[in-house]
Amino acid sequence: MSVQSTASTDADGVVRLTREGAIARVAFDRPQAHNAMTWSMYEQLERICVELRADDSIRAVAFSGVGGKAFIAGTDIAQFRSFASGDDGVAYESKVARFLDAVDLLPMPTLAVVDGWCVGGGLAIASVCDLRVATPAAKFGVPIARTLGNCLAAGVYARLLAEFGIGRTKRMLMLADMLTAEEALQAGFLSEIVEPQALAARIDELLGRIAGHAPITMRAGKEAIRRLLNATQVEDEDLIRQAYGSEDFRNGVQAFVDKRKPAWKNR
Repeated sequence: MSVQSTASTDADGVVRLTREGAIARVAFDRPQAHNAMTWSMYEQLERICVELRADDSIRAVAFSGVGGKAFIAGTDIAQFRSFASGDDGVAYESKVARFLDAVDLLPMPTLAVVDGWCVGGGLAIASVCDLRVATPAAKFGVPIARTLGNCLAAGVYARLLAEFGIGRTKRMLMLADMLTAEEALQAGFLSEIVEPQALAARIDELLGRIAGHAPITMRAGKEAIRRLLNATQVEDEDLIRQAYGSEDFRNGVQAFVDKRKPAWKNR
């Protein structure tokens, strides 16, 4: 028997929570926009994670995108049109860090199921999950040097470096390359690649296996790794303020909305 709850029926997208015994599944449901995250969806995700943290019966959580085209294609870019200064960027990245922490602090193992695009904020969410499984069609990247002209928070850069290594991370950031599922597997970011027709069965198998393991052992391991990754905190507000406060960022957002190539001015 499954029990389903939905954080909202917002027209801007829904994040859905389904429980099946010891297994929870979280689905990002905005397929018409490749599951690009709205503010509402981020807040729904945080509320769901708070709910799951309080539920000792849940032993494993799977995160996936609806529609078969994307896990999450980043944050909805149209929302950036209201940004007026670098302070807006600092506030935004601070909020995103809070939402990522909500996933990262889940005490039970988490599994990201990636079918299609996994971009920007979507890649950040996948990176704070413990395990990741993808189909051969999955693509991973942060193409903001080509599209928006903003930047990431230092904590997200640290995650990408830990998961992909320096070379691949700089490819994603400076060449705006999208990595294939095979490249993500070679880097160690993915646990495995599964054909679409076998994906559901394999995810069920992995979740069942995790649910049968010692929860305290897994929780201790998760928290130790999280603390090690967060041991070095760096100041990044000046970098965020510079990027989000730039004319290039405002032009990049408008060009993205207008579906044209931005003209960078380096100011």
